[in-house]
Amino acid sequence: MNTHWLNDLGARVREGRALVAGVLSGTSGDGIDVALVRFDGAEWRGGLRTPRVVWFDTLAFEPQLARRVRAVLDGAPTGLRESAVLSRDLGRAFGAAVASAQRAAGERVELVGSHGQTVWHHDGEQACGPATLQLGDGDFVAEACGCAVVSDFRQRDIAAGGEGAPLSALADDLIFAALPRPVAVLNLGGMSNLTLLEEQGVRAFDVGPACALLDGLARKLLGAPFDDNGAVAARGRVHEALVSELSAHPFLLRAPPKSTGRDTFGAAWIEQVLARARELRVESSEDLLASAANFVALSVVRALKEFGGARWNYLVVCGGGAAHAPLIDTLALRCPHPVVSGADFDVDPDAREALVFATLAARCVLGEAVSSPSATRARAGRVLGKLSPPSFEAAGAAR
Repeated sequence: MNTHWLNDLGARVREGRALVAGVLSGTSGDGIDVALVRFDGAEWRGGLRTPRVVWFDTLAFEPQLARRVRAVLDGAPTGLRESAVLSRDLGRAFGAAVASAQRAAGERVELVGSHGQTVWHHDGEQACGPATLQLGDGDFVAEACGCAVVSDFRQRDIAAGGEGAPLSALADDLIFAALPRPVAVLNLGGMSNLTLLEEQGVRAFDVGPACALLDGLARKLLGAPFDDNGAVAARGRVHEALVSELSAHPFLLRAPPKSTGRDTFGAAWIEQVLARARELRVESSEDLLASAANFVALSVVRALKEFGGARWNYLVVCGGGAAHAPLIDTLALRCPHPVVSGADFDVDPDAREALVFATLAARCVLGEAVSSPSATRARAGRVLGKLSPPSFEAAGAAR
């Protein structure tokens, strides 16, 4: 294959001229995040400057596709045919989201980092070893948006002995390059995870459930996709016995590196939480949601104390859970480190994950090895992601 287009693309990315998209649907499955990024900031890390978000939005899934994604995330039996068709349709949807974003921004995207939709991720205790699966084939993304796509980031990390998560740690050194070390970055997505940026190197691990729990309870108790800003939880009282039982989950006690997902903290676990709450006579939806938010916050604080091992200049909060007021209030009250938002350092908390995959795509086309034993346990020296080239007509038009 002629690689002149790839060398040219890499140069444009490095020089900050190429517009790069990051696209994903997270473990909450609440839509498609798209960030359009240029690497033209003030700080350098490796071969790239810090990224600058040009445009960001979360686009809704088409309703029927949303129902199919929700069913898979909630553990509905899925055969090989449905998995193949869903991967195709998600790829098309991710590509269409990028195409829509570039029309809205009025600029042409030259490279996409597409994470896909995680539908299965090991919990670190699989007897056969770790494995993960993201649907949304990169070739379909490339055809739908008309440019080069890097996808399937987690597989090489696992193949090299890693957990496959949290991959955000492999981009946070660049995204948060201007922050004084040491600093901790917290993502409150479906799962909560921590990136610990130290003077030398990075550590990272999943903490446990976050929005997977909060949103799962909201769907069951409120008939809503989430508790907006934690308004219902704010009216409740914390049930200490329930929080204590949730905090005893074995995953939370395990030392990092570690990762988890909905196969441990998904729909079946939510039902167990609801059943135990009834046994403990948790009186109201407000009290149960307040207790869940308290548990999520305290699990982060405990993880920092037990596995952090440093005084952090900041705990920088990103992800959808950053808008949950009772959760953040509890974090700020109980955390021994200053709790701030990514927005305080010009990183939109909602855009951070899409920014991560734009950054990993850029590092892939530049051939930068990003795997890290201290972040995911993977052996060092691996470039992550699989490349789906554009059509040659599209590559020529980009030049």
